[in-house]
Formats: sequence, C-alpha cells, structure tokens
Amino acid sequence: MTLSMYQASVPVFVRALDNLTAVLKKGHAHAQAKGVDDAVLLQTRLIPDMLPLVKQVQIACDMACRGAARLAGVEPASFEDNETTFEQVYDRIARAVAYVKGFGAEQIDGSETRAIHLKMRSGELHYDGQAYLLEFVLPNVFFHCTTAYNILREAGTEIGKQDFIGRH
Repeated sequence: MTLSMYQASVPVFVRALDNLTAVLKKGHAHAQAKGVDDAVLLQTRLIPDMLPLVKQVQIACDMACRGAARLAGVEPASFEDNETTFEQVYDRIARAVAYVKGFGAEQIDGSETRAIHLKMRSGELHYDGQAYLLEFVLPNVFFHCTTAYNILREAGTEIGKQDFIGRH
C-alpha cells in the first residue's frame, strides 16, 4: 500500500493543529488559574532570541496552509498576524484547519514532482513537491508546534507527550 501526498499532508496538518489547540487550551487555563494575562503568555519565549508563543502558532498555521496550497498548485491564502488573545489564536487555528481541509486529494495527489520555489530572506529554495512536504513543510509545522508546546510546558502547564501527539 502506498501513502499518497494528500494522506501525508492534509490529515497530518489538521491533527497537528488540532493538538496544538488542545495544548493551548490547557496552557490558557493554567495561566488564568495563576492570574496571568493572555498577552503575557502569548508573548512568552523560551529564550530571548526565539519567537514568542503567538508567533509560533501563526507560523505553524501558515506552514500548513501554504504547504497544502502549494502542493495543490494554487496561490496560498494570507492571514494577518494580529492575534492578541487566546480566542483570536483559537480562531486563527480554526481558520487554518478549515482552509487546509478545503483541499481535496484530487488537488494534492500527484504533486510529488510539482516544482515549488520559495523566496526566503536567506535566498531562493527549490523543491519538488515530495521534498517540499517531507523536508520543509512537515519539519516546520512540527518545529513550531513543538516550540509552542515547550513554551507552555516551561510556563508550568501540566501537559505531556500524549497531549502533543493527541489521543485520536
């Protein structure tokens, strides 16, 4: 049995973002119980030169959305980075999940050899669809979800591995 590009992308993105929502809700509840303002936790960083929690969430969402769109051969939607509350962060994730779910297998399957070109601050990157998914998008989605998890864990939220990987 082979694994399709769709199966390796959309359901994986959705699960990662759903699990991110679950750990964020636990972190939010913990912060509220301790009297910590949303803005404080959303701006928390692991170390000074890393991006804050809210940016980790935004990037995880963007990577999933842009990844699905580029694999489908369409211009990715753009989301404004303006979240300042947990309710806005949950909405951002829900919109990202809905966007990603909007792509069907017929749009993404067969994208293994699709040429994908990215303009980054560090220069241009060129991938075929399979390498883009496996070497760029998935590692980035999980890096930013993991970093968000670690920020919440460092802030004292009682979460563990099962929260990160989900109980599906």
